[in-house]
Amino acid sequence: MLPSLFASKERAQPWNVPRAAAAGAAVGLAAALFRTLGPLHAHGFHTAAVVETVGAVVGFALLCAVAALLRNLVARKLIWPDLH
Repeated sequence: MLPSLFASKERAQPWNVPRAAAAGAAVGLAAALFRTLGPLHAHGFHTAAVVETVGAVVGFALLCAVAALLRNLVARKLIWPDLH
């Protein structure tokens, strides 16, 4: 049986933006480490890899935080105007 995608108004709540940013940072770190230390790279970890890893972590964190903010904005304006 598939779960319902309907969310009742009684349990409506905004997404936690810091939690979304932390989850995005974790995904970015995992992606960057896999790319840097993955099977196609035999050179190891160097300065460019550190910069690339930090960029991926910050980029994914910002992406997820902005997505959560936009979801909250749309939910407040269009779906649940009385959500606080």
